Amino acid sequence: MSDALPARVAAGLRRRGGTLAVAESLTGGGLCARLVTVPGVSAVLRGGVVAYATELKVALLGVDERLLAAHGPVHPEVARQMALGVARRLGADHGVATTGVAGPGAADGRPAGTVHVATCGPGGVRTRSWLLAGPRHVVRRAAEETALALLAEVVAEGASRR
Repeated sequence: MSDALPARVAAGLRRRGGTLAVAESLTGGGLCARLVTVPGVSAVLRGGVVAYATELKVALLGVDERLLAAHGPVHPEVARQMALGVARRLGADHGVATTGVAGPGAADGRPAGTVHVATCGPGGVRTRSWLLAGPRHVVRRAAEETALALLAEVVAEGASRR
């Protein structure tokens, strides 16, 4: 796992004059914590929202209640709406969101290791889903890493695509 990814994200956003907001469920603040290790990140990071409880995804991030009722909080569209919602709520150009099941067991009918990440930016939204193996701390750390890698890719391209 790379400690260089948060620095790459911050540098890319700085070069483009972009800003970032983070919405986390699965990673519980770990993603934002990794970003704030970068000196000068305050120039690009607007803030983060840890919406672990499902009702907070609605109240704070604008996730559609019908979507949550139909599919639960572990769904790629939930990640997409979280990313868009946090960017809008915190006034950022880019958003990134994580949702999933860290384990040890299944939740909401989804197996442990299910991870959904979404990024949004001026060019659109990109979502990715993975089924990761390992204990809870490994799944959470891998989810942070995959979210940072996707975000770095999107920022480097200067645009997102679905």
